[in-house]
Amino acid sequence: MKILITGFEPFGGELVNPSLEAVQRLENYIGGAEIIKRSLPVVFQKSVDTLIGYVKSERPDAVICIGQAGGVSGITVERIAVNLMDASIADNEGCQPEDVPVCADGPNAYFSSLPVKRMVQTIKDNGLPAFLSNSAGTYVCNNTMYGLLHHIEQHYPAMRGGFIHVPYIPEQVLDKPGKASMALGDIVKATRIAISVIASYAE
Repeated sequence: MKILITGFEPFGGELVNPSLEAVQRLENYIGGAEIIKRSLPVVFQKSVDTLIGYVKSERPDAVICIGQAGGVSGITVERIAVNLMDASIADNEGCQPEDVPVCADGPNAYFSSLPVKRMVQTIKDNGLPAFLSNSAGTYVCNNTMYGLLHHIEQHYPAMRGGFIHVPYIPEQVLDKPGKASMALGDIVKATRIAISVIASYAE
């Protein structure tokens, strides 16, 4: 089995992005699956185009995109991506769409094809906070998840795909009173657990 996992570059004035930091620290094989690790730009259309390029070249069995959601208090497994771009801040190339569909001819939403509830429960069973989310937002993360699932629907019906949001790491909240964070090692551990669930789910 081959699993493609992606993290994002820093954005919004941050110097690091815990999603990419965690992805880079994963082993090359987890739960018997080969892990392909890649980075994505925090740019609306470019993130989708880059991801689709990885999918076409690697032909993975499953795709997990990881992104930062500053303010969440645990690993947040996304269930739904909506067909909407509505950015409160500009992306890394200055694009700030408002009330624009991700795909003009696409459905209103896609559901993750990953075993989201099992992923959340298994992470919690291993002593880490995890939650199921019904909104991936309307920024680049949701855009990427929607674009991925739309591409899978059209071209790779046997492929699974979905998205996980992770918290800030402690160094990012030194000047953000009240904002939750999680140690990078715990984010890596939770990501590894999620991958293991997906690998076993496909057996």
